[in-house]
Amino acid sequence: MAATLTRHVLEDQLAVSLAMVLAAANREAHQSGIDATQSSISISQRSSNGEVIWRVNYSAKEAVGRRGGDLIVDVDGRDGTIKQVLHGQ
Repeated sequence: MAATLTRHVLEDQLAVSLAMVLAAANREAHQSGIDATQSSISISQRSSNGEVIWRVNYSAKEAVGRRGGDLIVDVDGRDGTIKQVLHGQ
């Protein structure tokens, strides 16, 4: 899915930061055997000591009759490093 990014998008620091965070989390998900295109993805943010951490949660799109199995990836918003990976049971 290729997209041309406009100048307005590239000038939006939050949009660029989230793109970097999501790309890092998607790489981790892929390495963990999760297909991001087949997942329901939610993103939340928390701050601690000047650090902005984004939590990317991958869960099943079709969750009926399914329990657990989520993948949660915490990513540093400053540089895209993975801080923590949690595998749901």
